[in-house]
Amino acid sequence: MFKKSIFIFIMLLSFSVKANFLLLPMDEVAQKNHLKAYGITYWALDKQYKASWLLNYRGGSFLLPDVPEIRKECQIRGVSFEVLSDGEMQSILDDISSPSQNMETVVLEKAPKIAVYSPPGKQPWDDAVTMVLTYAEIPFKVVYDEEVLSDQLILYDWLHLHHEDFTGQYGKFYGAYRNAPWYIEQKKESEALAAKLGFGKVAQEKLAVAKKIRDFVIGGGFMFAMCSATDSFDIALSAEGVDICEPMFDGDNSDANYQSQIDYNKTFAFKNFILDRKPEHYEFSDIDMTEKRRIPFEKDYFTLMEFSAKWDVIPSMLCQNHTQLVKGFMGQTTAFDSELIKSNVLTLGKNELNDEARYIHGQKGKGFFTFYGGHDPEDYQHRVGDEPTVLDLHPTSPGFRLILNNVLFPAARKKPQKT
Repeated sequence: MFKKSIFIFIMLLSFSVKANFLLLPMDEVAQKNHLKAYGITYWALDKQYKASWLLNYRGGSFLLPDVPEIRKECQIRGVSFEVLSDGEMQSILDDISSPSQNMETVVLEKAPKIAVYSPPGKQPWDDAVTMVLTYAEIPFKVVYDEEVLSDQLILYDWLHLHHEDFTGQYGKFYGAYRNAPWYIEQKKESEALAAKLGFGKVAQEKLAVAKKIRDFVIGGGFMFAMCSATDSFDIALSAEGVDICEPMFDGDNSDANYQSQIDYNKTFAFKNFILDRKPEHYEFSDIDMTEKRRIPFEKDYFTLMEFSAKWDVIPSMLCQNHTQLVKGFMGQTTAFDSELIKSNVLTLGKNELNDEARYIHGQKGKGFFTFYGGHDPEDYQHRVGDEPTVLDLHPTSPGFRLILNNVLFPAARKKPQKT
């Protein structure tokens, strides 16, 4: 009996030594909470643990060391995990490395420092990124114009742009909300901040902010923007030195024939767009597809593009998901006209029915940017004052997963893109 007990103990000890990896599966069936799985991976990196991202393996799974505190954290947060022996782990990695498999292993090196560009007083549900970061328990700092203009972006690796209007037109809310108390107060606060920072107009101050963000990206930063922060950012850069604001926005007339003075060479993603001159119209330009859409709700999906994981690692990372078909959702800027996207910018997600890009990515200088159309991936037509999305009801949301792909993107050891 004693010998038998010793034998069992040795076998268990041998198993425990070999079972030293945790797999966070990210396929549709095995993972209970995809969103919090990103948070676990970020938390592990922040604790100096090694991690790998298994591209296209079971929905883009994560490989972590099997230590008690990671197991405990997964259990607390409700994240599914599987225990792998060294042999099982090696078999998976061998399968991934096979030339016949469109998969790749990416080493995650550090937890990126994250900043969210957002005005003071905004509620968390006003912005999908703030909301999902909070839900996934990924730490971030809120910055705004004063921090950006005082060069504090150098403290961060990744920057998200809140649904901002960088053109100085207050979100083009004038037509519907010019008499609303919140709009009047927001306009006063913006003008006061611009004056405090030494600018005569809000548009001038927002342009200075946009240029600082541009420089952050060129210097090697990662920028992610959603909804109106995408096109208004590019428009502001393209209109440097040109007054495109009507009198109700800045107190004087816009420049005559300002369209002819737009410089598309200064933009990140868009070209040849036409600005919308009507102050009461809830559009900045013809980049946005919201009013050009003829897609019924039940058919409003976009498809994630498929890339070679071994050759095109970056777009493959950004498209990791447990489905290639993602529910559409609207915003002030819902999607981008494909004809107005520069040729060096990748389309990562597209609605083929309407030939519109929903999710695009590019490189600027040493850094990267991603633009994602729409406001909230689980709120189809978000309106001012709508109730917040409860992410406990959407823990496996493919649309929110795309945001978190971008959050972990700076953690990856980059390989040169081949195409």
